[in-house]
Amino acid sequence: MVYILAFLIVLLALVYVTFNYFRLRRMKEGTEEMVEIAGIIRAGARTFMRAEYKIIIPVIIAVAAIFTCFIEKTSGITFIIGAAMSSAACIIGMRSATYANVRTTNTARISESIGPTNQTALCGGSVSGLSVPAFGLLGLIGILFVSGGVKLGQTGGGLIASFACNPSIMRLTTYSLGCSLVAMFNRIAGGNYTKAADISADIVAKIRHDMPEDDSRMPNTIADFIGDNVNDIAGNCSDLLESFVATIVACLLISASVVTENTSTALFNATSIFPIILAGGGLLGSIIGIGYALHHKPSDNPSHELDMATYISAGFTILVGLFASRIMFGGIEVYDNFLLGWISPWIASVMGIASGVAIGKITEYYTGTDFNPVKKLAQMATEGEAFVVTKGDAIGSRSCLLPIGTICLALILSGILCGIYGIAVAALGMLSFVGTTVSIDAFGPIADNAGGIAESCHLSTDVRKITDKLDAVGNTTAAIGKGFAIGSAAFATVSLIFAYVGSYSSGLPDLNIASYIVVAGAILGGAIIEYFSALLTDHTIESAHLMAEEGDRQLSIPGVLEGTVRPDYNRCIDMAARQALRKMLAPSLLMLFIPAIGGILFGAEFVGGVLIGATIVAIPRAVFMGNSGGAFDNAKKFVESGLLKGHNKGSPAHKATVVGDTVGDTRKDVVGVALDIAIKLMSTVANTLAPLFASFHLF
Repeated sequence: MVYILAFLIVLLALVYVTFNYFRLRRMKEGTEEMVEIAGIIRAGARTFMRAEYKIIIPVIIAVAAIFTCFIEKTSGITFIIGAAMSSAACIIGMRSATYANVRTTNTARISESIGPTNQTALCGGSVSGLSVPAFGLLGLIGILFVSGGVKLGQTGGGLIASFACNPSIMRLTTYSLGCSLVAMFNRIAGGNYTKAADISADIVAKIRHDMPEDDSRMPNTIADFIGDNVNDIAGNCSDLLESFVATIVACLLISASVVTENTSTALFNATSIFPIILAGGGLLGSIIGIGYALHHKPSDNPSHELDMATYISAGFTILVGLFASRIMFGGIEVYDNFLLGWISPWIASVMGIASGVAIGKITEYYTGTDFNPVKKLAQMATEGEAFVVTKGDAIGSRSCLLPIGTICLALILSGILCGIYGIAVAALGMLSFVGTTVSIDAFGPIADNAGGIAESCHLSTDVRKITDKLDAVGNTTAAIGKGFAIGSAAFATVSLIFAYVGSYSSGLPDLNIASYIVVAGAILGGAIIEYFSALLTDHTIESAHLMAEEGDRQLSIPGVLEGTVRPDYNRCIDMAARQALRKMLAPSLLMLFIPAIGGILFGAEFVGGVLIGATIVAIPRAVFMGNSGGAFDNAKKFVESGLLKGHNKGSPAHKATVVGDTVGDTRKDVVGVALDIAIKLMSTVANTLAPLFASFHLF
């Protein structure tokens, strides 16, 4: 019955997504030049995704075949389903964004008002946002329904090898792994694409030629517009879908491997069904919250509109969680680890929600233009580039303490309330209304693209003022979204580590951190994160250098700089795509194979150490990367907005902040966001292969 109700909510979400998509398509695109630029962006994004999936699909099929032959015979199918659900969400989201950007510009042009323009951008964002939990739940519910839920005491094997495993659990972990691998590919390729284009455009236009931002004479500009869609939309969709699925799966794995050791079948059923109800309630809350923001009379305060959508979604989810906790746990003898009885799981989920909000607010403080860190960073620009970079690094490092302290406090309190199951539920609570979170996050790049189109098509300054206001709001929501993604990744990874240890040990999870094998794994795990970060940074800068040279070359062609000859946009677009796809595989496969190879060589405890070391290094590094990058970006915008007296666009101080933004671009939009997925991917691989590690290793 629960699965049917959840499926009906998913169906409602997909119907609403379809309605919003066609509502968007019916809107006018604007002038002939706007239609042309939007068409180039749309075609470039579509071409990139097609080229990317020509590489992704063979990898997915090969990995699925390995699972089917050597792990569990149905796990290859569920792995493909996970990859398909993640791909569907990111492709639909990206496609809607490439329609929404120009329509947002045109709404600003026609209405000359912020309210309707805000609703157009959010309408585009809602298609990607609601698709994330809808497709994530669709595949998961289908697998659970066919499997008859999580079954205990089953054994299964592959077509060739027969390592003992529970088929129903293996289907869940491989489904989650399929989502993870696609997310990793999308984030790495999309991040390289967009930041190579963005950095090269900034260097050539702002530093070398003193050109305006988003100037259509600059060929790299259009590639940058495309990159916003393939990374900030498609990559973000697959990223948070993967987190959403991973937290639900972690709840189910912990329920199967830990809770059942000390309790009855009734409590096992309750602990395995509660996450589905909470996730379904969160999706319904997201539909209600987004629906309110889109269908009531618009106001001229976009921040208030987006906040109301969040509050409505969160409030509804909290109420559903309370009723679900009472119904599922109220009538049974509660497990000893549930400190406050039936209400303990609900309190844990609320802690997850509260910690997500807190992390967002902390992130906003360190990256927002209204607060001292960014103001002081902008003031440092008068002293030159070195001061900007050094101060930005200090802001990034300082910003790590409070978010990570919040995560630690929530982990401890939720663990006290109801054991490690509480930690998994807290993670799910944070992500339960992810439909609203992603909708608002997607609003940012749509507004950014809308402003770029207005500039490129030489629309009136009134239009650009409207889109700039939305873009400023979008910058804040994007920074909060990155903090939210980091927090949810931390919770999800810790949950998955507990589930992993519980899957190969008897009784409660136990990992001896004093063991030399665990310590060795932890040290290696931390080093892998550093190497992974360096790979992504090197690849992006190499691509940006090549694109900057190409941008310079085209601007030297007679007529291009004067605006009488169109630059060759397609050449830059193809260059960005070619570089991103060529450098996508190595980092992705590194994080896929490290835990697999480590487990086969040294066993399950070594992999546990790798996961711990990687998580300890990756979480503060991701916070540092995201917040220092966000501070650099907004310090530049602070100067460009004329808020630093005596230092406007083109001044030495402005150029110093552009250098800082160039440093920060790779941090916040390539490395920081990929680290979230890296630790979840490694943990999911470990959970999938735990039966293999437990029964076979060389040393």
